[in-house]
Amino acid sequence: MHKVVGSAEEAIQDVFDGASIMVGGFGLCGMPENLLRALGKKGVKNLTTISNNAGVDGLGVGLLLANGQIKRHIGTYVGENKLLEQMVLNGTVQLDLVPQGTFAERIRAGGAGIPAFFTPTGVGTLVAEGKEAREFDGRAYIMELALKADFAFIKAWKGDRWGNLVYRKTARNFNPMMATAAKVTIAEVEHLVEPGGLDPEMVHTPSVFVNRIFQGEQFEKRIEKRTLKKER
Repeated sequence: MHKVVGSAEEAIQDVFDGASIMVGGFGLCGMPENLLRALGKKGVKNLTTISNNAGVDGLGVGLLLANGQIKRHIGTYVGENKLLEQMVLNGTVQLDLVPQGTFAERIRAGGAGIPAFFTPTGVGTLVAEGKEAREFDGRAYIMELALKADFAFIKAWKGDRWGNLVYRKTARNFNPMMATAAKVTIAEVEHLVEPGGLDPEMVHTPSVFVNRIFQGEQFEKRIEKRTLKKER
């Protein structure tokens, strides 16, 4: 039951070259900042990152891109990262774009032990190329495979020493489902409390899914775009 580690560096000590890593967050909200910074310093290469987006230039997953650590990225939205665009166009990084709902369900299926499922999303488009197609009740569907990973990097608001997690607001995005779909789930939290310090009815990710947990520091909580009304 001893899951607490002293730092992000200790938490990722066994991440290896070529590993697949799920990274929680939506844009820059709810991303595991400390784990990503530590991974950047560690310098492992040829990673496959599975994340809704690729951060922005120099932040989030974008930090790993700038370091040349990513070989393949699986995600749904990459429009905020010019570096990724350049790397995809010149063949440095392989990009798999997945419809966002399909992306979420593929991860959920991976965590639930479901190898594949059928969805109408993408039928008749490039998304359907090379995939098994079937018809159910007169409607066309394509088969999508589950997504799993070697590691999941999770960001939560609170967690206890057993690994129970509570997310706050928009940070409860892809983090909960990713926590279930990896061989090793590592959680960084803003507040680490003793067992009994969380309301059991408010726990979003049960401890059974979490392998390591630590209290993060220096959370920047950046905003991708900030638009202010012009003063008159």
